[in-house]
Amino acid sequence: MNALIINCSPVRTGATAEIVRIVTEQLSAKYSVRSICIDDYSFLFCKGCRSCHKTAKCFMSDAAVIQSIMDEYDAADMIVSVSPSYWADIPGQFKAFIDRCTPWCNTHEPHATIRSGKKGYVIALRTGPSMPECERIIGSIEHFYGHLEIECMGHLGLTSIEYKENVELRRKEIIDFCSNI
Repeated sequence: MNALIINCSPVRTGATAEIVRIVTEQLSAKYSVRSICIDDYSFLFCKGCRSCHKTAKCFMSDAAVIQSIMDEYDAADMIVSVSPSYWADIPGQFKAFIDRCTPWCNTHEPHATIRSGKKGYVIALRTGPSMPECERIIGSIEHFYGHLEIECMGHLGLTSIEYKENVELRRKEIIDFCSNI
């Protein structure tokens, strides 16, 4: 089985990346794992033209970039999105990616598809001590999963993580979460 781990942060070396590293390490014992960072890709914002609602294709000049990410989703049996809080929600780069996935969105016909039967997991982290921001991030990503028909299987919210070094204190929680994937 194939697992895709996504660093939804534009920071490739911070706390989110450290969590992605731990998840990748844990899941590699059971699955073939591929991890990507949203910042590895450069793409434009959705223009809202809605042509994809009629054709199930995006006609923007960089559509191949989004297609390459969606090919990663299609190849995976399970997807783990790891996202920090940027002003109480997912980072703008990941939101821009979600917006560009409208051709695959099940709210209109025709729509493009990825293979069915996928399982989705979310890990959200934030610097502050309260959980509502994590819940909002989890909700945003699970909503996205729903429109791709990815079954939401579990989530983990981690508070009080500002720096990469803070992740080590939560390592057991992350490993325990991974044991259920």
